[in-house]
Amino acid sequence: MTDCIFCRIAAGELPANIAYEDEDVIAFHDLEPQAPTHVLVIPRQHLSTLLDADTGHTLLLGKLQLAAIEIARQLSLDKEGFRVVTNCLAGAGQSVFHVHVHLLGGRAFSWPPG
Repeated sequence: MTDCIFCRIAAGELPANIAYEDEDVIAFHDLEPQAPTHVLVIPRQHLSTLLDADTGHTLLLGKLQLAAIEIARQLSLDKEGFRVVTNCLAGAGQSVFHVHVHLLGGRAFSWPPG
């Protein structure tokens, strides 16, 4: 999608501080971090929300989680803990309509979340 900021980042059209990439997934540091470490993990394939996923996306959604784990290890978040969050639709806090996982760490988190 030419109007999707995350698609443009994945295509290399917009700059980003890349934390990880492979053929299906790219991850970059959030410009407005909500924790000391805040990385967004996105599929290169555009999906607007989790509601657009189906069984054909099972592997891709798993790759997002595995990439988040790998990044957490690379950033030493596996020592103290981290949070992985996916928001779906505006009411849940989704502001960019391209499926993405927030990898958050570097501080203690409370429950339930905001």
